[in-house]
Amino acid sequence: MSVDGRDGPAQAAGNGLGNSNNSAAAFVTMSSQRLRLNPNKEHKPESYDDMQLDFSPSIFSSLERYLPPNMLGMPRYDKVKFMREILLKYLPHGERNRVQKHRDYRQKIILNYQPLHKELYQLDPATTFVPAFLEAVNENTEESFKRICSEPSPGIYTFEIFQPRFCELLLAEVENFEKWVGDSKYRIMRPNTMNRYGAVLDDFGLETMLDKLLEGFVRPIAKELFPEVGGSTLDSHHGFVVEYGNNRDLDLGFHVDDSEVTLNVCLGKQFSGGELYFRGIRCDKHVNSGSRPEEVFDYSHTPGYAVLHRGRHRHGAKATTSGHRVNLLLWCRSSVFREMRKYQKDFSNWCGECLHEKKERQRMSITATKQELLLRKDDESTA
Repeated sequence: MSVDGRDGPAQAAGNGLGNSNNSAAAFVTMSSQRLRLNPNKEHKPESYDDMQLDFSPSIFSSLERYLPPNMLGMPRYDKVKFMREILLKYLPHGERNRVQKHRDYRQKIILNYQPLHKELYQLDPATTFVPAFLEAVNENTEESFKRICSEPSPGIYTFEIFQPRFCELLLAEVENFEKWVGDSKYRIMRPNTMNRYGAVLDDFGLETMLDKLLEGFVRPIAKELFPEVGGSTLDSHHGFVVEYGNNRDLDLGFHVDDSEVTLNVCLGKQFSGGELYFRGIRCDKHVNSGSRPEEVFDYSHTPGYAVLHRGRHRHGAKATTSGHRVNLLLWCRSSVFREMRKYQKDFSNWCGECLHEKKERQRMSITATKQELLLRKDDESTA
């Protein structure tokens, strides 16, 4: 679910619920409350597909299990208002006009662009994924995922995911879109502020395909491998391709992603260089702290193979010294985790520097206790 359009109030469309004064008053009372820390697994979320919303309906269904208990029985309209208030916190007010313009831009492209390979737009698992990956997802167990994954460095998982034919079709579709943009004089929006080449896949109709990739194939793996950063509650994405090589971007600076979990898949083509370098996982407070030797890891891309890592795992790309490299990136986000993170101060369960500080405090406490015991023993022996 690509989260781009967030401007304007959520309006109920044919839900027959209305908005009584009592429910409005109840909402005001509830609006200051927080989400639950743990989901209500017994609660069955409602569907929001029939409502005109400025976020994907699936996000509201995902968040609903985390609502305060006394909100679960309230009308959908009131629950939407409560959840929307939370979601809007992640988009500064000044950004909303830009997002609305982007929605209009995307809609205009989708109405005019003619896909080259229409089969890409629905995601057929049998023709997209290699058999071993598909078998692991169908089993959907920690053991099945670890069977296909390598973990060359803590928190970095690599595995083969896409069939060569799928990579070829996606590359051809991206090239066709870029050619169409040039011929039709449209302005192409780049994936982020760091890449000058590449395209946002949702902008020309691949949102449904990426929704399926996230929900059916990335989220089950992330649930097992990254539970501490909301892997089981991933509910939106930003999907794009980036291009490196001659007459394109050469490298990518040191950064973290705006995601909880990032899927990075090399699509091809022929190239040398371009290694990903990782330098440790950090929270916002410690993002610029130094790296320790055990956190240093470089990864060489192979077409069809994925790298799965936390968005907060600091990384960059070395120079692609020859050829042309194209990668698919899927930034996977969890609105639940982002809300919960606001109330958390200790990130030692995933931030390397928080963990280091915690261990250092424990070491100093133990040392101080030992010294105190030794002093007591000396006092007793001289008494």
